[in-house]
Amino acid sequence: MDTLKPAPSHENSDFLDIQSAESLDYRLEIAGMGARAHAFIIDWHIRILLAITWFALVNLIFFKLNLNEIFKEPNASIASFATLVLLLPPTIIYFLYHPVIEMIMAGRTPGKRMTGVRLVDLQGHSPSVGALLLRNVFRLIDGLPGIYCIGLISVAVTRHHVRIGDLAAGLVLVYDNSVASKTMQQMSSLALNSPLSLDDQSLLLDMLARWRDLSREKRIDYAERFLTRIGQPLPAPAKPANYEKALKHQLDSLLTPS
Repeated sequence: MDTLKPAPSHENSDFLDIQSAESLDYRLEIAGMGARAHAFIIDWHIRILLAITWFALVNLIFFKLNLNEIFKEPNASIASFATLVLLLPPTIIYFLYHPVIEMIMAGRTPGKRMTGVRLVDLQGHSPSVGALLLRNVFRLIDGLPGIYCIGLISVAVTRHHVRIGDLAAGLVLVYDNSVASKTMQQMSSLALNSPLSLDDQSLLLDMLARWRDLSREKRIDYAERFLTRIGQPLPAPAKPANYEKALKHQLDSLLTPS
């Protein structure tokens, strides 16, 4: 998993507001056209490099001949086979790169990951296989009449800056504020050592994972309610900033019970 990173703060940017099952409100910042284009360009270059590498391997390893001689071969079946071997893998890479890698990387591609964005559904969850496939089927429409004109227009005019495929699949491209990699270890530690119930453990981890997405008022409110719920005393009153830090420290201490 990626390290937890604060969402980039841009004035007048749009957000996807979400309420979790534990009634914790948080928001994900929606990626605009610039981030989307940046990720696409990186992925496009990766596909081009893969295709060039394949062409070189076919020429160097399999045929050990000049490609022009292969295509001038009088035997039509040999020429057809050579064309198939040369062009089929790059074609498969071009059309399946996005759907396959997005399924493997839970809504990301190398370009999205490098740009710091990911796909989520309208509840903030990783997209389903069906949604990713539907999104990429509509890529044929978004790409019309060339250089993704329809897709770019859709991103520019829609509320969540999404293309037609995203609208059809119910997906949104957001800045990646995924849970820190240590969360899985924290979950294991809590399950083995914590006196908290499973519901309280889940609530604690969710609250800490979304901490940076909450306003100070929300952080204080949710932390107080959670500590009261589990019977923990609240820190001594202090200035809001110091009080918030004290609450956070107390919540963090619950992750490493003695």
